[in-house]
Amino acid sequence: MERLCRILSVFALVMLLSGCNYNRIIEDNSLGEYFRAPQRTSSVYASKVFEYTPAPGQFIGDPVVFPTIIQTPEAACAWAKERLDAKKFVSLGAFGGFIVVGFDHSIVNLGSYDFAVYGNAVTGGSEPGVVWVAQDANGNGEPDDTWYELRGSEYYNAFTLRNYSVTYYKPTDAGQPVAWSDSEGQEGTIDYLGTYHPQASYYPTWIAQSEYTLTGTRLKANNYDQSGNGSYWVNPDYDWGYADNFGSSNFRIGDALDAEGNPVNLKYIDFIKVQTAVNAKSGWLGELSTEVLGFEDLSINASSR
Repeated sequence: MERLCRILSVFALVMLLSGCNYNRIIEDNSLGEYFRAPQRTSSVYASKVFEYTPAPGQFIGDPVVFPTIIQTPEAACAWAKERLDAKKFVSLGAFGGFIVVGFDHSIVNLGSYDFAVYGNAVTGGSEPGVVWVAQDANGNGEPDDTWYELRGSEYYNAFTLRNYSVTYYKPTDAGQPVAWSDSEGQEGTIDYLGTYHPQASYYPTWIAQSEYTLTGTRLKANNYDQSGNGSYWVNPDYDWGYADNFGSSNFRIGDALDAEGNPVNLKYIDFIKVQTAVNAKSGWLGELSTEVLGFEDLSINASSR
């Protein structure tokens, strides 16, 4: 009987959230003490950027998209929020670069597509980013809780590496590539493409340290030179489950997995993180870098509000 009551309680909330009456305030505490029910004034879009830490990349500091030189992490977050509000892309740079956003309410797990992450991928031009979700389990309003990776098509691929790290080293002079080394003992560079992106450096100006390390899940790079002479590179699409991947902008909270790969039953989430998932470059096109243009709660019927 107790289990039946819980099921009926969740079902009732789902009916409220999926219905068309958002002229009333939804009040329901059945999902937990820190669940923040959407209100009639709630926005379907992300309301805050908590952190924006890209890896080095050709768009980082580019004067076309960065009108001023950013000096602090707080200013970087404000810039990213302005870009997202204008539906303009925010580049996460090379492998490991990430952005963390939150909403003015909790996003409910409805068992279907719960939220969207919009990118600028076209077929053959995908730059996949792994999507992570978190619940404000301690109720402090900050994304300092456990992160859960959303399962995508490559999760069980033997070439997928978890807890993969890349350390990036700040160039000593302008116009230089950014060197990196990784946890697999490999080294490389983020190439400087001055003809297209002439800023002094692709290293984020608001990161004061001479080096920094980013850790996440790395997918196998599938990009290749179709022309054979370096003139035409292809970044193939992955099947499903990644941001900035052609054909897969919608995501399910139900795909969340813990660090051991076990499904977790999250009834709602409060934070979303997207992180560049490939360490590769495509010739004159430069490094593969995930771009995001917006985050939307699909559990709210925006057309009725």
